[in-house]
Amino acid sequence: MRLIFAGTPEPAVVALRRLLETDHEIVAVITRPDARRGRGRTLHPSPVSALAQERGIEVLTPTTLKAGTEDGDALRARLTELAPDAIPVVAYGNLITRDLLDVPTHGWVNLHFSLLPAWRGAAPVQAAIRAGDDITGASTFRIDEGLDTGPVLGTVTETIRTTDTADDLLTRLAYSGADLLAATMDGLESGAIVPQPQTGEATHAAKISTEDARIDWSAPAFAIDRHIRAHTPGPGAWTMLGEDRLKVGPVRVLGDDAEDLPAGHLSVGRSEVHVGTGAGTVALGQIQPPGKKMMNAADWARGNAALQAGEQVNFS
Repeated sequence: MRLIFAGTPEPAVVALRRLLETDHEIVAVITRPDARRGRGRTLHPSPVSALAQERGIEVLTPTTLKAGTEDGDALRARLTELAPDAIPVVAYGNLITRDLLDVPTHGWVNLHFSLLPAWRGAAPVQAAIRAGDDITGASTFRIDEGLDTGPVLGTVTETIRTTDTADDLLTRLAYSGADLLAATMDGLESGAIVPQPQTGEATHAAKISTEDARIDWSAPAFAIDRHIRAHTPGPGAWTMLGEDRLKVGPVRVLGDDAEDLPAGHLSVGRSEVHVGTGAGTVALGQIQPPGKKMMNAADWARGNAALQAGEQVNFS
């Protein structure tokens, strides 16, 4: 089939590479415009754009898909010329308007990192970890006007490990999902796939803000463990120590024989730093103080004058 690929970040690159290994023809990619990043605030192409340019594939970077805008109308004209059979989508990051949905014969086919209708929305991987789900997966579905509500074309499952961060889980899903997306394109071409309406209870995974990633030390230890892993590496779980905001890496939940500490209270041992929670105690792994890199929590504690002086110190 003639495909136009729509995607932007690194997980989408995995899917694009997989599709390039198939017999399908990628005639163009749609991705977000170049963005400024780094200390110099220089413009950089998206990861998908960089791969497409490397492979000599046409890159389309509209700022909006809305009709009546210069970018939106130019995209419509180019899609008509390219006449794609399907447009696979992985984390593109732009709203696809109603009139564009029917342009390709088989529609816009989204790879979503959950087992729909579970965790519709922008942050399904983080939501699954935070909720303590044992199983998640990826789904391909035909995009309609709703939020991840279209008919499902295929699924693949993935076990959530007790130590998984969002990055760990997303990396595995990016690869298994890429295989699923390639198989979906094959099935649409052969006619073997029959779209199935979503069934079961829908849950939602809204976009995560920095404020959402703040740690509530009054929560139970198991919930704090999930919260931190769900927000690692981005936007990064954090807490306050006086006027300083600290990023906190994954923790280890201690057993019932651990010392009982008030929520947020720190206790420094020879090689570990423990923190009390609303129920149970956790051992810190890594801490990132303001303006510094992530470091071992014990090393951080040795450099903290208040902790070394034996003063009562609390996260908030």
